[in-house]
Amino acid sequence: MDWVKRDLGSGFVVLVPILVSLYALRWFYLLIAGLPLFNDIDPSPVGVALSILLVGVVVFSVGYFMRTAIGELVSDVLDWVMNRVPGFRIVYNASQMAVETAVYDSTELNQPVKVNLWGDLRMTAFKTGKQTRDGKHLLFVPTSPNVTSGFVIELDDEKFVEVDESVEDALIRVLSAGFGEQNGRTSSRQPSDD
Repeated sequence: MDWVKRDLGSGFVVLVPILVSLYALRWFYLLIAGLPLFNDIDPSPVGVALSILLVGVVVFSVGYFMRTAIGELVSDVLDWVMNRVPGFRIVYNASQMAVETAVYDSTELNQPVKVNLWGDLRMTAFKTGKQTRDGKHLLFVPTSPNVTSGFVIELDDEKFVEVDESVEDALIRVLSAGFGEQNGRTSSRQPSDD
């Protein structure tokens, strides 16, 4: 009976966010399409262009407003409310984290590095661009081949080595479980064991 519960749960996890998103998108489209401004416009390229322009202006305006002090307060209240609505907290936080990662990408976010965590075992990790209060770097060590899971570790500068490798090369190696080395570039420098 556990398999039924597990499979139903997995199905809901995939389908509910998609259906909620489609419903919200349909509602927003009908709201915009029902505006008197659009009643006389034929659904031609002009109408499509105006819709895209309107959505762009709304997104830009909301983004601009959210950077103000009042916008920050509104954002905090929205986060507080959404985190108390049953069923929406996980979807809201996951989508917020994904968007923040995509939009606020820093130069160090995906920089590959090498770490020695257990003896001579050398692993690929990625800088997150964040540091702890005591100055240690936060690194993400992905699992292979599923890079969406892994470990977040804290290391001093001398405990990891920055490599001359692109993000794509490092991800190809991790995703292919080591079989997809693109350019064959590796670093010969080892992190110190101090």
